[in-house]
Amino acid sequence: MAYQPNNNRYKNMTYRRCGKSGLKLPAVSLGLWHNFGEIDSLDNARKILRLAFDSGITHFDLANNYGPPAGSAEETFGHIFKDDFKAYRDELIISTKAGWGMWEGPYGDWGSKKYLVSSLDQSLKRMNLDYVDIFYHHRPDPETPLEETMGTLDLMVRQGKALYIGISSYSASETEAAMAVLKQLGTPCLIHQPKYSLFDRWVEGGLLDVLGNNGIGCIPFSPLAQGLLTNKYVKGIPEGSRISRHRGNGAIEEDAITEDKIAKVIKLNELAHSRGQDLAQMALSWILKDPRITSVLIGVSKPEQVSDSIKCLENISFSHEELEKINSILS
Repeated sequence: MAYQPNNNRYKNMTYRRCGKSGLKLPAVSLGLWHNFGEIDSLDNARKILRLAFDSGITHFDLANNYGPPAGSAEETFGHIFKDDFKAYRDELIISTKAGWGMWEGPYGDWGSKKYLVSSLDQSLKRMNLDYVDIFYHHRPDPETPLEETMGTLDLMVRQGKALYIGISSYSASETEAAMAVLKQLGTPCLIHQPKYSLFDRWVEGGLLDVLGNNGIGCIPFSPLAQGLLTNKYVKGIPEGSRISRHRGNGAIEEDAITEDKIAKVIKLNELAHSRGQDLAQMALSWILKDPRITSVLIGVSKPEQVSDSIKCLENISFSHEELEKINSILS
């Protein structure tokens, strides 16, 4: 039976403006970093994407190297897009990235014009798309001139292969430099995708100020520290979890589970319950409390985790006492 989206899909989702642009993103977006590779269930991936769209999640975030193996998440998405979402392309914001290693030799990594152009062409083919809505440079390149990398992002917009461009994992100073080059070129930086969670708050050291002051959106990845900021690992490593599967491709491993981290998780979980939330919901709400945040990227392995995550939007306000208690637990 052909997929028919929920007619009420936009009623319960919050949409936030991306910086000073005309684009709005759902407050909760879906990342396809894990669980959409060749090694994963296509049927499960389809169920997750359908439920996300039915719930008002219009933004799906990918990268050339997502899988495993690299490229397979885009292929999975392309297959499902062709079957289920092609008729709804104008209701979707689809992003991809390039910047990590994809193929052997000197042209398959980092930020050269050769690599970025080739990578986006390959991504479009894998996803069965004519264009992406957002194309990111995935990480700073210490060797390629910034003018070349940013100039290539600008070129992709001018060629119609991307509507907007973004950067990921750039520091505050690197972001300011990239922003200046892009402003001269006439293609402003739409959005930044940094790693940000209760356990990893580096963006508070200047990056969020740069983004807020310059009207650039922010969409953090790994807001749940790949599952650490949930109840999943409180009693050990459960069978079938991301850690137990040794997925590679940047997935969390056993050494991330420490007694100190688990002790903090237990205390944070108690606070979450006092707010009427589970820990994952509170961790997402905590990020979304900042008006400089456009959206938060969730990664899920089961469809029901989509619905559970979206419930974070029911309470994104924190009292002064709650914020103080969170800082005390994490100190």
